Amino acid sequence: MMKVAFYDAKPYDQEFFLKTAADTGISYVFHHFRLSAANTATVGGCRAICVFVNDQIDGACLEGLAREGVEIIALRCAGFNQVDLKAAAALGIRIVRVPAYSAHAVAEHAVALLLTLNRKIHRAYNRVREHNFSLNGLVGFDLHGRTAGIVGTGKIGRITAEILRGFGMDVLAYDLYPDDKWAAANRITYCPLAELFSRSDVISLHTPLTPETHHLINREALASMKDGFYLINTSRGKLIDTAALIESLKSKKPGGIALDVYEIEEGVFFEDLSHDVLQDDDLARLVSFPNVLVTSHQGFLTTDALTEIARVTTENLIAFESGSALLEGTEVKMAH
Repeated sequence: MMKVAFYDAKPYDQEFFLKTAADTGISYVFHHFRLSAANTATVGGCRAICVFVNDQIDGACLEGLAREGVEIIALRCAGFNQVDLKAAAALGIRIVRVPAYSAHAVAEHAVALLLTLNRKIHRAYNRVREHNFSLNGLVGFDLHGRTAGIVGTGKIGRITAEILRGFGMDVLAYDLYPDDKWAAANRITYCPLAELFSRSDVISLHTPLTPETHHLINREALASMKDGFYLINTSRGKLIDTAALIESLKSKKPGGIALDVYEIEEGVFFEDLSHDVLQDDDLARLVSFPNVLVTSHQGFLTTDALTEIARVTTENLIAFESGSALLEGTEVKMAH
C-alpha cells in the first residue's frame, strides 16, 4: 500500500479523496496544518505528498522533503507559483498538478459574484432576515447592453465570456495568445488591454500569475477605468495591488469589487477566524466597504470539481507507484 501525506486537509478534501482512493492501494494520512520547511518531518516516511495553494514549497521545504525521502509532490490545484521548481528539479522531486478540474465551476462563481454584487443580493438577504423589506440602496443595473472585459481567455475566461454574452453583454477580451476563431464564433472582440480597461463596465480577471501580471491592476490601471466600473477576480490575488484598490474605493471610483482571491490568503482563507481579531488591516478595510464582496477562494468548490481533483491526483499517484506514465499535461517541469 502506498502512503501519501496529505496537508492542509479540510473535511471536503477527506470525503472526496477517501471515496476516490477506495480499493486503489493508496492510503492518505491527513494533516490539517499547512506544510512548510519547519514541519517536513511530519512526512513520516511517505514517498509522496499532496498539498494545496498555501503550503510553502520553497527551497528549504523541498530540501527537508528530500531528506525524508519524498519523490513526488501532488498539487491538488492548477497553480504552482508556490513551488520552487528549480529546487525541485535539482533534488529530483517530481511535481504534478490538476491543470483543469472544472472551468465551469470558477466561471460560474465569477458570474455569481457579479450578479450578487450588482443586484445587492447579499445585502437584501441580510435585511429580510431582520424583517427589513426596504429597497433603498439596492439599485443595480441591467447587464444586457453593457460591456464586459475578459482579461485572459483560457478555458475559464472563455466560459465566463460566453455566459456574459448570453446575458446580452458586449464582450471585449485580452490575451497574449488570442483565439480568433473562438472570438468570431461568439461575437467577442479582442483589443489591447488599455482599451479593455477604458471601455468595460465589468472587468473579470482570468489570467495566471506571472512576473508580468503581478499587480496588473495597479493605480494607473484603476485610474484608466470607467467611473462606476465593476471588477471581478477569481484568478490570483496578486493580480491586484490591494493598497491601490483601497485608494480607488475610498475615492468612490469603482461601482463594485468582487474577490474570490486575495494577495495574502495564507492563514486567513479556508480558516474559521470568527472568534479572532483579523490581523490583516488591508483585508479588514476591504470587507468594510459596502460595495465590496469577498468570498474565501471557493470558486472551485463544487462536487464536480472536487471529484475531478481527487481523480486526477489519485490516478497520478497510482501511475507513479507502478512506474507508469503520468497523466498527460499534469507534470510541471522547470522551463528551459
